[in-house]
Amino acid sequence: MFSAAALASILTGFNAEYIANLYSEFLTNPAAVDASWRAFFSDLRDDEAALLREMTGASWAAKEFQKPHAPFGVTTADEVLKSSAKPANKISAAPAALIAPVTPVAPVTSAAATTPEALKDTIGALMLVHAYRAFGHFAADLDPLGLTPPKGHPELNPALYGFGEADMNRPIYMGGIFGVETATIHQLVEVLRVIYAGKVGVEYQHIISAEERTWVESRIESSFCRGVFTADEKKTFYKELVAAQGLEDFLHTKYVGTKRFGLDGGEAYVPALEEIVRRGVTLGVREVAVGMAHRGRLNTLTNILGKSFTKLFAEFNGVPANPDGTPGSGDVKYHMGYSNDRTILGQKVHMTLTPNPSHLEVVNPVVTGKVRAKQNLRGDVNRKEILTLLVHGDAAFAGQGLVMETLMMSKLAGYTVGGTVHIIINNQVGFTTNPDCSRSGPYSSDLIKMLSCPIFHVNGDDVEAVAFVSRLAIEFRQQFGRDVLVDLICYRRNGHNEGDEPMFTQPIMYKKIKEHESVRARYGRQLVAEGVMSEGDAQGVVSAFAKQMDDA
Repeated sequence: MFSAAALASILTGFNAEYIANLYSEFLTNPAAVDASWRAFFSDLRDDEAALLREMTGASWAAKEFQKPHAPFGVTTADEVLKSSAKPANKISAAPAALIAPVTPVAPVTSAAATTPEALKDTIGALMLVHAYRAFGHFAADLDPLGLTPPKGHPELNPALYGFGEADMNRPIYMGGIFGVETATIHQLVEVLRVIYAGKVGVEYQHIISAEERTWVESRIESSFCRGVFTADEKKTFYKELVAAQGLEDFLHTKYVGTKRFGLDGGEAYVPALEEIVRRGVTLGVREVAVGMAHRGRLNTLTNILGKSFTKLFAEFNGVPANPDGTPGSGDVKYHMGYSNDRTILGQKVHMTLTPNPSHLEVVNPVVTGKVRAKQNLRGDVNRKEILTLLVHGDAAFAGQGLVMETLMMSKLAGYTVGGTVHIIINNQVGFTTNPDCSRSGPYSSDLIKMLSCPIFHVNGDDVEAVAFVSRLAIEFRQQFGRDVLVDLICYRRNGHNEGDEPMFTQPIMYKKIKEHESVRARYGRQLVAEGVMSEGDAQGVVSAFAKQMDDA
């Protein structure tokens, strides 16, 4: 039979009331139900029977309170979407396998749909859905380099739920999941792979709050884990990629061998952070405090906070941007802070990058404490107006104890800042150490699970997937006031600090990287193919930014 947890996962929606009523009838008068159902209910284990008894209500309760209901406060995706903040994107179409019009789902009444065999199929199909919700991220295509193929998970195999090759095209009652009354296992797997095993891997089944878990689930399933972006938005993403790569290429050419801890290979970080801020502004954010280590800091200073390129190049030429003795500026270029007001969607937003006081993640509690103080001074009692945004390295997030100490304070009354948005620039190598030699868990983000918050793993070569999860991240923070993490899985095109040769320690990886096309070039070709821009337009953006660098 099935475990109580498995049975609970299918006793929702349109199946629940029918089955629970039938079981209630069985408890009162076994002879009143069909012989096949008597056999089914008689074979239930204690935990399964207890679950069904719980759904029928207490025997002593008034009749109106005995009517079965969906357990755990489960609601439909439509209800969740109507009751919470309006999503930023329109719901995209489902894959072709499930886009045929369907009739409204009614309670199960036909003999074919109420036999134990049919129920077993439905239970198996819904258990498969639950497996993808919990473990689909293990099958997701997250590595841009393709060096670590998805491992998958045994519970994603339909055979585990009794479906062989001969069963893959048999219609099965689904009770309205994904908007359909019936579907084949072949169709179901196709849709589940699109949602949970594409370029995004979502971890959310560990979330304790049913409301938060349902919120995440409704967002990713109603949109099929893809954003719907306008042509102008796509052009904006492309320009941000051009700026991110253009700065790194320019520095790599003009200041060969100089330490800069470049963003090369992780350029999608710039549109990710920009999308968080843009969406945050529409949700009430008026100030953003950023804390980060070395990698990508120069890009953050210029392309996000608006520090002039001329000032940056002056520093590379040995001319300090600030007078000698200026406190709090940081000791080297990749530790320096900056503060600026930007106008975003017509709204003035104050943005700061805190100087790094020491090594890597040490800046985390500094930024968090600063935000807490500003919220108190500003009277931001709901903690929605000032956003803490922390950018991490994958090896440091997993290995530096101060990360855990800061996370553990996130919901304490005296320290909370209403949730932090975390981004891991995950280049899959810590200095010279491969992930399987530097941490025990499958992901560098595993530590944050202790906060019971969502984790979005995303392939850094899919810019629109990156933008989609970035929007979800800030929406979750603004909705629930809790931490959320985007694991941007990318690569490091050069050595750790541009002064070392990575082929000595990672020869296979860096052979692949040398052959790998940049995310800017990939996305440019995609937009040309979609007709969003011409090849001349795409190249024109690159040339214009290169001229801007030369002029600066």
